[in-house]
Amino acid sequence: MGGWKMDRATAERFVTAWCANWCRVDIDAVLAHFADHAQMRSPLALELTGSPVVTGVENIRAYWRQAYGHIESADLKILSWSWDDTFARLTVWWQLGDTRASEFMDFDDAGRVVRSEAFYGK
Repeated sequence: MGGWKMDRATAERFVTAWCANWCRVDIDAVLAHFADHAQMRSPLALELTGSPVVTGVENIRAYWRQAYGHIESADLKILSWSWDDTFARLTVWWQLGDTRASEFMDFDDAGRVVRSEAFYGK
């Protein structure tokens, strides 16, 4: 996708689709936006895999299926989001039940997520 450029409108569409995909727990649809070599960092990954970092889209898929594959739908709510042009970073603040989180996603020049990190709280 030469010349791809995320802007605020593109980021807003991404957040809307990302949330809808997670509400359906459509892991494959979420991962369609990830680069093959992407990294995901999460406290839950540490708990489930023994490492806070999961590398590679297929490993992330296996991790998310282990973590969320038993859930058919989720009432994920977007609290806020921001796009940073300098870092090509999208930060999303979301809530699911009592869990509140912020998650950032860094994008490559092709518009794929290359790094994602989630931070949880109550």
